[in-house]
Amino acid sequence: MATSKFLGYLESRKNIAGAACGLVGVVLTFTGVAGPYWPVVVAGLYGAGALIAPPERPPLPDFPHPSVQLDELRVDFGRLREYLADVELPPAAGGRLTELTELLSALLDPGWVTEVLAQDPEGVHALSRAVRQDIPEAVDTFVRTRWWTRLAPGQEPPERHLERQLGLLHEEAERLATALRETEARRQESHTRYLEDRSQ
Repeated sequence: MATSKFLGYLESRKNIAGAACGLVGVVLTFTGVAGPYWPVVVAGLYGAGALIAPPERPPLPDFPHPSVQLDELRVDFGRLREYLADVELPPAAGGRLTELTELLSALLDPGWVTEVLAQDPEGVHALSRAVRQDIPEAVDTFVRTRWWTRLAPGQEPPERHLERQLGLLHEEAERLATALRETEARRQESHTRYLEDRSQ
């Protein structure tokens, strides 16, 4: 432990700056400027260099790779589907939800789609938000609100809100799927151009 700290200090900015200033002190000694007090001059310049050195940068946090995030998201999506299987929804909202979950399932299936998706952190975030927050909250709000509307009839039916919310989430997922298709198409075109250029 002490050895690793010592080795860490040897590589630190403080030691490097101090050593550079101490070297200036050695040069001053050989030119005769430091005189008989050269050890004090060298040590003082080393200390001054160590004090003025910029602080060490903390190491970057080690975030999981997007592919690991997608694996975790698949597990959460499976749990979401189990939850949705136990919820009774009106036919229109149920149809919207089925379309949405099928699209999300296609986006999360292992293969070229997730390879492209792993390169798009914003896309991973959008999918994560839909699976872990937007869909469960929309359905749970519907279930709770439906009970209250039985006590206060005459309000807009909660299933209409749910249908609109699921429709908006489906549009967002479709935009993501379109962006991924375009990214893959651009990658294929780029590779084709590369092969054409190489063959000339």
